[in-house]
Amino acid sequence: MGQIQIVGRLLMIILACAPAYLPAADEATVPVAAAPVAAELGTDGVQRVEMILDSYSFSPSHVIVEAGKPVELNLKNVSSVAPHSLVIDDPAAGFTVNQSVSAGKSATLQFTPPQPGQFAFFCDKKLPLLPSHRKKGMEGMLEVR
Repeated sequence: MGQIQIVGRLLMIILACAPAYLPAADEATVPVAAAPVAAELGTDGVQRVEMILDSYSFSPSHVIVEAGKPVELNLKNVSSVAPHSLVIDDPAAGFTVNQSVSAGKSATLQFTPPQPGQFAFFCDKKLPLLPSHRKKGMEGMLEVR
């Protein structure tokens, strides 16, 4: 039996087995949005959130805080190789922050959100010739009430 015939038979076997590994139409996978996480208010009046930065994700990816009160995000990069960052860039609202975190390190980002609104945050890191971390899905939402 030639190589082309072997490859053809392997493809037929794979295609025959594929339905067993694919979800049925009624089992379609739908991404589940992460539940928002409200910052914990410390006795010192600072709103605090622990955030994990991993391979193209923030956890939590939706954080709720109150306007006009100081916020402290404790960022922990659990990646062993890639640096990450947390950037909010909304000049119209007067709200811009940027904190980089080296691989395997932690950093604290402190700011006071000026007004209510929803502000996208993202990682602005990018390796040469590859899509940015943001384009690979590393973004979230800061909801200021």
